[in-house]
Amino acid sequence: MSLEKKIMTSMKEAMKAKDQTALAALRAVKSEISLAKTSGDDGDLSEEEEIKLVQKLVKQRKDSARIFSEQNREDLSEPELAQAVVLEKFLPEQMCVEEITKVIEDIIAKTGAAGMKDMGKVMGIANKELAGKADGRTISTVVKAQLV
Repeated sequence: MSLEKKIMTSMKEAMKAKDQTALAALRAVKSEISLAKTSGDDGDLSEEEEIKLVQKLVKQRKDSARIFSEQNREDLSEPELAQAVVLEKFLPEQMCVEEITKVIEDIIAKTGAAGMKDMGKVMGIANKELAGKADGRTISTVVKAQLV
């Protein structure tokens, strides 16, 4: 079942349950998928592109929640975090830091990266290998720690 069909099924369930938080999050995903389909050449999205869209929306929600928390606006922060939790259900299981570190160490060994000057090369390969399995910020932190 494609991500779009899963979203539609979940939207129906959220409507029946009168879950406004889940419904808002799912409508945002549906909207992004529709926009991406209409702007694309062939009008169809790959599974990888759908996952990237959901990851982008989760990141936006978490960033917004962090900003609201910094401004002591918990009333706005909590719904954003709740929507992020709903959206994360549609992402593949995320890797733990230890697993990410192991993959990064392998990439560094293969490429012969020796310092921060090689960070771009390592990040490019890591982002391709870990796409959908790890957050970009986490990957970047691990790469920096390994190359220093």
